[in-house]
Amino acid sequence: MNLFSGSFQTIERSMDYSALKHEVTAQNIANADTPNYKGKKVSFGKVLDEAVSAAKLQMTDPRHINGQRQKNPAIKLSDRRVQYGHNGNNVDIDKEMSDLASNQIYYSILSERLSGKFNSLQNVIKGGK
Repeated sequence: MNLFSGSFQTIERSMDYSALKHEVTAQNIANADTPNYKGKKVSFGKVLDEAVSAAKLQMTDPRHINGQRQKNPAIKLSDRRVQYGHNGNNVDIDKEMSDLASNQIYYSILSERLSGKFNSLQNVIKGGK
């Protein structure tokens, strides 16, 4: 019997993804004025591949989407053709700050959800008191 039905692992992986995205966005912001710096972004495909392989999903119906995807690096360079700064830098500081704020909201929601899960578990252990 799976006591937690995978919800803790799902939230944990989602928080790992959010933390990685925060780190990469922070690096982009820190290097916004660095000459010839090319911004990076997190590839959701790689994170999804890891989650699918960790869950060991199996196809039970031929109409299901095949779980096999081509492997992409988790962090990749953004489009090099775009250049925002006169110094060869392609980091758009407004977009990065917006991404950082939305990622912070996402992480906060995940942490609240995890806290709620633990509170529910604590309530069950105490017998509803």
